Amino acid sequence: MADKRKLLKDADEAYTELTEAVAGLTDLELSRVWLGTWGAREILIHIAAWDREMIPALQRVGRGEAPYAPGTYDDADAWNARFVEARLGANASGILAELAANHAAFVAAAAALPEEHFLPGGGAGDLVSGTTTGHYREHAEQIRGWREEKDQHA
Repeated sequence: MADKRKLLKDADEAYTELTEAVAGLTDLELSRVWLGTWGAREILIHIAAWDREMIPALQRVGRGEAPYAPGTYDDADAWNARFVEARLGANASGILAELAANHAAFVAAAAALPEEHFLPGGGAGDLVSGTTTGHYREHAEQIRGWREEKDQHA
């Protein structure tokens, strides 16, 4: 059984890990490409966008509906590209502010759901952990690894 409070606490802890992974990076460092065609900047943009994109999914779960229609997000790479392209001119402070706002809004939307939606089959548990905790930690680890490698070659 998924514990709603634990899931939301884990989401906030993983968010802190993500923001700590990018703390102190300049706009130039955030923009440096090191993950395919992306740098930390694009990683943060796409995370913020997925948080925003999944708020309506949580609301649908709360109404007893499927979070989204089958096939909607099958091409995650195309979604990621659209998210990043939409924020091409954004600076670091704007991206970080959007990340914070979207994380807070996502967690608030999840918190508003009754506990039953976090039980197995309830739809919210996997959506919350996949959108936040797992996603944040995956990318925080990548960023920390890049920073360590960058620092070793400095």
